[in-house]
Amino acid sequence: MNNPTVLKLDESGNNRPTQARIRIRVPKKYHREAVLSQLVLHHGLEVNILSAILGGNGEGDGWFDLQLFGTSQQIDDALIELTERDIQILDSVGTNQDGW
Repeated sequence: MNNPTVLKLDESGNNRPTQARIRIRVPKKYHREAVLSQLVLHHGLEVNILSAILGGNGEGDGWFDLQLFGTSQQIDDALIELTERDIQILDSVGTNQDGW
């Protein structure tokens, strides 16, 4: 069964540099965890926060618009991890750009 959140950014090779833009909702239960830093550490991605909405005083969920840079395999693996942690991926667009 195919995972719908896996972008399959680069069918010709998993080591080619690429980027993807995603929008995610991080549940309140992860407020004290470094979710974005874990994407960098676990998957070797570069993460650019384009915008974010966070509740004051740790209330509510966090909403992030992110640009991810890495190989297509790294990005796919990161999306799988987010999904497994019940972090909702609201929108994802692969750009397939070499040489970022």
